[in-house]
Amino acid sequence: MPAKSSQTQSDGFSAAERAAMKKRAAELRAEGKKGAKKADGLQAVLDSIAEMAPEDRALAERVHVTVTATAPQLSPKTWYGMPAYANADGKVVVFFQDSGKFKYRYSTLGFQDAAN
Repeated sequence: MPAKSSQTQSDGFSAAERAAMKKRAAELRAEGKKGAKKADGLQAVLDSIAEMAPEDRALAERVHVTVTATAPQLSPKTWYGMPAYANADGKVVVFFQDSGKFKYRYSTLGFQDAAN
């Protein structure tokens, strides 16, 4: 019979993924509170952009300017700690994932199914 180790095995999620899930849970709690305003989402996006590395920050700032100018009907909010923009139903349409988020080589501009 094999001896049991006192160490627990990985649950399959990296530390960055667990941190993103915690941020998402905090975002959902904030959205659920009464009085959550559009300005709160904008400030969260700006704070998220400010935390990025300089190269990613420059890209995220341009994406933010472009999305808000082109699609003013979208509401800025964070999504798993990333800057994102949601439609009137609150569903994320577009998001910006900086390269440092999950240690990728490049940043990503992603679109969700709600974008159609």
